[in-house]
Amino acid sequence: MNPLAAIGRTFLAFLASTGRMALFAGLGIFHCIVPPWYPRLVLRQIMDIGYFSLPVVGLTAVFTGMVLALQSYTGFSRFEAEGAIASIVVLSVTRELGPVLAGLMVAGRVGAAIAAEIGTMRVTEQIDALTTLSTNPFKYLVAPRLIAATVTLPLLVLVADIIGVMGGYVVSIHKLGFNPTSYLANTFDILEVMDVVSGLVKAAVFGFLIALMGCYHGYHSKRGAQGVGQATTYAVVSGSILILTFNYIVTEMFFSR
Repeated sequence: MNPLAAIGRTFLAFLASTGRMALFAGLGIFHCIVPPWYPRLVLRQIMDIGYFSLPVVGLTAVFTGMVLALQSYTGFSRFEAEGAIASIVVLSVTRELGPVLAGLMVAGRVGAAIAAEIGTMRVTEQIDALTTLSTNPFKYLVAPRLIAATVTLPLLVLVADIIGVMGGYVVSIHKLGFNPTSYLANTFDILEVMDVVSGLVKAAVFGFLIALMGCYHGYHSKRGAQGVGQATTYAVVSGSILILTFNYIVTEMFFSR
C-alpha cells in the first residue's frame, strides 16, 4: 500500500496547493478592483515589465518571423504553394507565436524578478513590517504587479506581431524573391480583426498568470536564500506551464466550431 499512499499524498498536496493558489488569485483580483490604488507603483511596474522587456521580445519576434518564412518556403515549394507563405506568417505570428513566445520570454525575465523581489522581502521580514505599518501587502506588492502585467503584455504582443510580420516580409522579399506588393496584399487579405484580438486576449491572460505566479511563489518563499531561489524557479516553470495550458483554452474559446 505504500505506493498508493504516496500517490494519494501527492494528489492531496496538489489539491491543497491549487486551492491556496486560487485563494491568492481571488484576493489579488479583489485588491486590484477595490480602492485604494497606488498609481505610481503601477506605472513603475509598467516600465519594468513593458519597456525593459521590449528588446528581448522584439528580437524573439523578428527572428521567429524570419525563420517561419524560410521554413514555410522550404515546405510549400514542394507543392508549388509558395503564395501561401504570407498568410502562414501573419496568422501564425498574430494568433500563436507572438503571444506565446512573448509570454514565455516575459515569464523568464519578469516572473523571476517578481518572485525574487517579493521572496527577499518575505525572508527579510519586510512584508511583516508592511503589515505592522497598516499597509496591506496585497495592495502594495501584488495588485500593482497584476494590473501592470495584464495591461502591458498585450502592448508588447502587438509590437511583437508587427516586428514578427516585418521579419517574415524582409526575408521573403530580399532572400526568397517575392514581389513586395503582392506579399503585402496577401497579408492584409487574409488577416482579420479576430486574429489580432485573440492574440491580445491571450497576452492579457498570460500577463496576469506571469505576475500571479511570481507574486504567489515569492510571497510564500521560505528558508532564506535557498527558498528565494526555489521560489524563482517555481515562478518561471509554473508560469510557463500555465501559459501553454491557457493558450489551448483560449484558442478553443475563440476558434472552436
